[in-house]
Amino acid sequence: MLTLSTEIKKHIKTLVHPLKSEEALLALLKIKLTKKELKLLKAWSQNQDANTVQALLHLDEAQYALLSTKLIKKLNQEKLKQVLCI
Repeated sequence: MLTLSTEIKKHIKTLVHPLKSEEALLALLKIKLTKKELKLLKAWSQNQDANTVQALLHLDEAQYALLSTKLIKKLNQEKLKQVLCI
């Protein structure tokens, strides 16, 4: 099973400093992300396939693609990266 930090590292283009602990990351992400974005990130970290995630979050393909794009863009924002790193 993957962790949130592993999944975050996959989607962030450049990460200069190490990420905080899993517990700290989860607490920060609950504040910075929407509930659906957080559920999507958690699903990705558990290696769930796209169809399962779409059913879980009640999304069609277009909504899933849009949510995924928004999440990845948000993870790559400098302000968020600074908060997530030590």
